[in-house]
Order: sequence, then C-alpha cells, then structure tokens
Amino acid sequence: MPGLKSLVADTRPLQNPHFRRLWLANIITVIGAQLTVVAVPAQIYADTGSSAYVGLTGLFGLVPLVVFGLYGGALADAFDRRTILIVTTLGLIGTSALFWLQAAAGSTNVWLLLSLFAVQQAFFAVNQPTRSAVVPRLVSAELLPAANSLNMTVMQAGAIAGPLVAGVLIPVLGFEWLYLIDTFTLLATLGAVLKLPRLPVAGVTGTPGLRSVLEGLAYLRHHPVLLMSFVVDVIAMLFGMPRALFPEIAHVDFGGPDDGGLVFALLFAAIPAGAVIGGVFSGWVSRVHRQGLAVIVCILVWGVAMTGFGIAVGLARHASTLMLSIALLMLVIGGAADMASAAFRTSMLQSAAADAVRGRLQGVFIVIVAGGPRLADVAHGAAAASVGAAAAAAGGGVLVVVGTVVAALAVPSFVRYRVTRTASGV
Repeated sequence: MPGLKSLVADTRPLQNPHFRRLWLANIITVIGAQLTVVAVPAQIYADTGSSAYVGLTGLFGLVPLVVFGLYGGALADAFDRRTILIVTTLGLIGTSALFWLQAAAGSTNVWLLLSLFAVQQAFFAVNQPTRSAVVPRLVSAELLPAANSLNMTVMQAGAIAGPLVAGVLIPVLGFEWLYLIDTFTLLATLGAVLKLPRLPVAGVTGTPGLRSVLEGLAYLRHHPVLLMSFVVDVIAMLFGMPRALFPEIAHVDFGGPDDGGLVFALLFAAIPAGAVIGGVFSGWVSRVHRQGLAVIVCILVWGVAMTGFGIAVGLARHASTLMLSIALLMLVIGGAADMASAAFRTSMLQSAAADAVRGRLQGVFIVIVAGGPRLADVAHGAAAASVGAAAAAAGGGVLVVVGTVVAALAVPSFVRYRVTRTASGV
C-alpha cells in the first residue's frame, strides 16, 4: 500500500551503516539506561524513606547537565568526535558498574549514590551533544528529520518500557541486577562507536573553555532562526508541560489513590506513548521543506492539546471515564506533536549551523531539553496552588499558543526557513 508506506517512519537513514549501528545499539542501551533512571530514586527511597532525598536527584542531575552540556558542546567542537564518544561511553559504563558495586556491597550511603548519579549525568551531558553533532556527517540534510525521528522514537519507547520493566524486576532481582544490566547494554553502544570513522571538526576550532562556550552563544545571537528554535521550545515546555500536576490530577480529579495507581501511570505514559506513535508514523517529515513553519504548527498543536487536557480535567467530576479518555487522548496528541517539533528543531540545528559550532549548539539544546520541563514543574506547581490543577494546565496551553504566535510574528524569518538539500554521509 503506497499510501501507508508514505506514512510510516522513513528508514532511509538506516542505509548508512554507521548510523544503523548506532541506532540498533541505542535500542538495547536505552532500556538499560531507563532501568538505572528508575533504580536510583527507588534505591534512595528504600535506603532513606525520605522523598526529600529523592528530590535531590533533580538537583544532582540538573547541575552537571547544564555545566557539562555547555562544556561538552565546546569539547565536541574542538576534538575528534569519535574519540569523545569513546571516552564518554566508557565513562557511562564505569559509572553503571560503580552503581552495581555499591548496591551489591549493600551500601546505604545516599551521598555516594547521589555523587555517582551526578558523575553519570556529566558523562551523559558530554556524550549527547557530541552524538547529535555527528549525525549530519552520517546522513544527508534531506534525511536529518527522518534520522532524528528514528532516534527519538527509540528514546520515547524506552521511556515507556524501561520503567515498566524496572518496576517488575526490582522486587525480584534487586537494584544491583538492574545496574548490571545497564552496564552490559552499554557495551552495544561502545561497539557501534568504535566502528565509526574518525570525525574531526570541519572548519575553525579553538580551545574548549568558557570563551568557546560564549562564542557558541554569540553565534546564536547572529542567527535568529537558530535562536528562535530554542525560544519556541522554552515557550512550549515552560508553559505547556503539566507533568507536575499529574499526581494531584490522578488523585483529586480522577479518584485514584494518593500514592500512584493506574490513572497516575497512564498520565505519565501518555505523552511518551504519543511520541512513539508519532515516530512510527513519521514518514511525512522528510517531505517537509518549510521546517520553521512546521515547528510553529507542531507547537501550536501541543498548546491546543494541553488546553484540551486541562479542560477535560476540569470536567472530570461530571463524567470521569469519558473525560479521562479525552484527557489521555490530548496528552497523546501533544506527545506526537512534540516529537515532530523536536525532530524538526534538531534537524535545523544540525543543518543550518556550521560544523565548527554544532557541538556547542547541541549542548545548549540538551540544557534546554533538560531544564525546561524542570522549570515547568515549578511554574505549574505554583499556578496549581493558586488556581487549581485543571486551570493551570489549560491556562498553560493557552499561553503556549499566544507565546508561539507572538514569536512567529516577531521573527518571520523563522517561519520562512526552508531546509537546504545537500549531500552528506561517511
């Protein structure tokens, strides 16, 4: 069926053997990574019985992500990127092994666990900008949206499957086995990285440091299209990400228990589920030339979906089952729109930026992706305390729509941006 074939994910990037090996390895690695993501806070709570200590994972994770995300981008613009990927992958393997060792030894030192988590996030923050910066060297600009859609689909699928698998395995195997599984799955990525060719930076490079980071930020100031790709993402995440409200909504509006339950799980799974569905049916992204306009449309859909989610929550007590279905549908639609927006924005950064600054811009991207939802948690939590969870979610969606329209009118060059079709690949 030609019609159906044009809708499903464009797999042409997998024809490049280097990209294919990285992508296949990521399928294995992402599950292991999610096991650790779940196991760390679970072990901290088991050791301390304190949600306050669990909350420190946000601080111990965010700070190295911000610092090393920016610095890691500078490293990726100064050294051979294959070398950086090898070193950081080895670092991730080492920290996972140390997670296993402390759990196997029966350690209950929460500060040791938090410190290991911070080190792991530092390696991750250097690895990810570098990994994104090499994609344009492996596939052509025309196929970047498809390649990024494939990568994001795997990541979002892992975000669903990983916690479910971890929840089943922790009572049966214990924390140490989850960390050990993560350690061995990372070997798949190491194998794929070792088979990459040398990937020196094309163009002028300098010494990595604060000056290099500032030069990368200055580059954005002179390229409004790239700067706007970050601005609209901040608008979408800051105003439109309602995940901090899910516990209250699940308990108060849909009658679930106050310590989790099915509705709670469904709310958290809905956005990544939508992203996976959007990724599976992402065949159309490679045919979109006006990527700036596509980003605007996707974020507007996200904003409308979050508004619909808030309205459905507000009406939940009148028809809870129906409204729950509508609320989940809105989150799924939002997740699909966010996946497409992220694929286009990443592709714009990879294709419109010079190779010599791609690492630093991907570092900024990592910081915003990591920090935006955390700032949204604070904003939505404060708003819900004043106006209620439903109004906070719906109002946030409205602000996304208004803010995105204002941004599009302020920088029309972003809306007019078209992808440049050039050959690439190694």
